[in-house]
Amino acid sequence: MTGTFWSLIPPLVAIVLALITKEVYSSLFIGILIGGIFFAIDAGTGFTGFITQVFPDGMIKQLSDSWNVGILVFLVVLGTMVTLMNRAGGSAAFGEWAKKHIKTKAGAQIATICLGILIFIDDYFNCLTVGSVMRPITDKYKVSREKLAYLIDATAAPICIIAPISSWAAAVSGFVSEGENGLSLFCKAIPFNFYAFFTIIMMFLLVFTKFDFGSMAKFERLVDETKAEAQKDGKKGRGKVFDLVFPIVSLIILCTIGMVYTGGFFASGDEHKNFIDAFAAADASVGLVLGSVAALILTLLVYIPRKVLSFKDCLACLPEGFKAMVPAILILTFAWTLKGMTDSLGAAGFVAGVMEKAGGVKYFLPALIFIVSAFLAFSTGTSWGTFGILIPICIAVFPDVANPLRIISISACMAGAVAGDHCSPISDTTIMASAGAQCEHVNHVSSQLPYVVYVSAVVFVTYIIAGLTQGLGLLASGLISWAVGTSLLIGSLIFMKRVAKSEK
Repeated sequence: MTGTFWSLIPPLVAIVLALITKEVYSSLFIGILIGGIFFAIDAGTGFTGFITQVFPDGMIKQLSDSWNVGILVFLVVLGTMVTLMNRAGGSAAFGEWAKKHIKTKAGAQIATICLGILIFIDDYFNCLTVGSVMRPITDKYKVSREKLAYLIDATAAPICIIAPISSWAAAVSGFVSEGENGLSLFCKAIPFNFYAFFTIIMMFLLVFTKFDFGSMAKFERLVDETKAEAQKDGKKGRGKVFDLVFPIVSLIILCTIGMVYTGGFFASGDEHKNFIDAFAAADASVGLVLGSVAALILTLLVYIPRKVLSFKDCLACLPEGFKAMVPAILILTFAWTLKGMTDSLGAAGFVAGVMEKAGGVKYFLPALIFIVSAFLAFSTGTSWGTFGILIPICIAVFPDVANPLRIISISACMAGAVAGDHCSPISDTTIMASAGAQCEHVNHVSSQLPYVVYVSAVVFVTYIIAGLTQGLGLLASGLISWAVGTSLLIGSLIFMKRVAKSEK
């Protein structure tokens, strides 16, 4: 079974089960079990070999890997810092400050987008902060809760997937580090992550053109026709605006320093690297842990002496932060184990051999990968699980690190996973965006779905262009794809607005 079509059965079973059951944990685990059975049959080790492959050499080995442990620590620290800021009242204080400085409905939406872009470290971090901070301001200027939920959701995963300093970058680079620096490949793929960039452009277009369509237009019209009242966020606590801004800024700066430190920026002599080279050579896992732990300690040193929170309250945030990150930790654990299982079965070599015979079809693979990835993420409600299943296959299809289609296809996989997760009703990010905006979850899903489909259709065409023009080189292909994609996005939106205006 090793090195044959059977080596693909474990990930394929995981995909099919995830689509049918819409539950990713059990689907990934069953894929792991099947991989263990195949490996034991080939090795002739029986039940003992199966148990060894699934647990000691599988799950336990992945959880004891230094890179993986670093990612898990980083997630826990992030959850702790979010809990700290909320308990300290920093989010509520920032909301009160913003109400005095934002004067228009467009200004409230732009401020929401900018805050979402600023919090690029993690999507959980984003959703758990932006909603509580901006909801009083958007209520004041009659921005519907559904529109607020869309802005929160659209600045969560789409921002994290193009931010090199984020939990997403660290996790994805762990899936793609096959004989090269994973973070470096992630950075190279950023310009081709069309869904993330086009979603950001889409948000600004909607605000500046004052145009909404689908059920979002209905919700916006309803809130304009009613008297909007800002909802109070309860206890303000002792926190100031500083208590929200300081942890976020310190986290960004210290994580950046931690990354370049591991890459040799502070080394002496011949081992010293400039900032760009150090960032590309960084150990993302260690760098993010160093930066986040330093930011957490610094935040505690700022909170406790000022009596914003007591020492006991600060420590109580640690288990709460851990609990908030348990879903992400489970998904990562199973995805890492399934990836290791497919590697041990030789799936990469088999797929690479098959794709060498694909001929011209391979130029359309980025667009197809985008659709498959989006559908899988939509059905399972998780981007990270989709990464764990599809990115290793993309690498196997294009093993040559110099092949432009390798980077474009990995970008398409990440973009599709984010698109599907963005509109999935069972996505934890989508659910948290609804909770952050305090709107009905069904309303949030139904109102943002047309926007996601619209951007995804443009992205699908753009990936076709990227695949067909990749022979010109990454730079030329990127410029042509961007020109076609942005023209199509802006032009079609303007056309839709004119049609809507004429019908009205």
